Amino acid sequence: MDFHLPAADDPRRVIVREWLAAHPRPNGRELAEAGYVAPHWPPPWGLGADPIHQLIVDDELRAAGVRRPTNPIGIGWAGPTLLYAGTEAQQQRYLFPLLSGAEFWCQLFSEPGSGSDLASLATRAVRDGDEFVLNGQKIWTSGAQHASFGILIARTDPDLPKHKGISYFICPMDAPGIEIRPITEMTGGHTFNEVFLTDVRIPADNLVGDLNDGWRLAKVTLGNERVSLSTGGVLWGNGPTAIELIESIRERWPAGVTDAHLRQRVAEVYTEHRLLDLIRLRTLTAALKGEPPGPEASIRKILADEHGQHVMGLARDMVGASAMLTGGDGTDAFVPGTDSKGLGPEKPEGGLMHPGWYDGFMFSQALTIGGGTGDVQRNIVAERVLGLPHDVNVTAGMTWAEAQRSVGRS
Repeated sequence: MDFHLPAADDPRRVIVREWLAAHPRPNGRELAEAGYVAPHWPPPWGLGADPIHQLIVDDELRAAGVRRPTNPIGIGWAGPTLLYAGTEAQQQRYLFPLLSGAEFWCQLFSEPGSGSDLASLATRAVRDGDEFVLNGQKIWTSGAQHASFGILIARTDPDLPKHKGISYFICPMDAPGIEIRPITEMTGGHTFNEVFLTDVRIPADNLVGDLNDGWRLAKVTLGNERVSLSTGGVLWGNGPTAIELIESIRERWPAGVTDAHLRQRVAEVYTEHRLLDLIRLRTLTAALKGEPPGPEASIRKILADEHGQHVMGLARDMVGASAMLTGGDGTDAFVPGTDSKGLGPEKPEGGLMHPGWYDGFMFSQALTIGGGTGDVQRNIVAERVLGLPHDVNVTAGMTWAEAQRSVGRS
């Protein structure tokens, strides 16, 4: 891929600029109808943009100070799955409100006994005429308290093998029988929730794809999740970036950092940031060619999550413990899809500019757990990239050379 973007007079740039001149403060609906929220999606939802075209749109919106609607699960995970397997009626009903941010989405996958082994989930969905009746419990549901809809997987045939008897649904979050309980984090806020489903009835038309084919669709969603959680800021796409930290360091220490160990850590987070950018472009290229997210999505998630912890740890050590004291009391309203708790733009005395620094260090401890733990991601890379066997007992007692030959790597 050519990583050099086209010049300022490129016709595709001119079109975006002309549209922005006519819509200097576009709302979410206008951006969605113009195809600028997800340019790589096919019309009418997007522009069918190739990788370079999408990067051009991103560049021009950023230069104009225009931000897309905030709906990370809806735009990043639910939308691509509905494009892949949803009916035309589902796409017409949900995609534009999803893109515009008018309807916020959450994900109802994880359960108390089914985290990394998601296919062992116990939530049941039983057909009753034109409806499905849902019973079960979900956990770690980000933004459930703000969501209009959730993507949900449930067991529809307990007699089939665990990966086969699962179906994929659109769940209205205001349906009778849904109870949302907050999980308070050590940051003082509550991004996550428990969701209890008791005799929740949803229309059979809310089934996405075929009955009992939900595991395949869940893998489509999870593949996009691992891409989505690894973009933008260092807190799962939200919050500040390594570059913002480095700029803050330059502002606070204009003569440079004298401690050699801290200087090395600054260089390391900068290098990680640039490597992640290059992997992001590779992943973006595959996605915009219509290819499913490959193993590089898992590789990038591993690197991005650890990078987030490195950046936040460095910020803590550069600024001191006071960096964790402001804005982490959870008393202000959570803004869906962001790290903001209502803080204004004022920089606290001796602190950093972005409000995400102040509870980011504590939140960052969750990065290597949510969306698939680092160990699970490494297993995926081992199997899909290195060709290692799924069952570790296959290589038990073998020499390294024998293990290589057993997987065709002599």
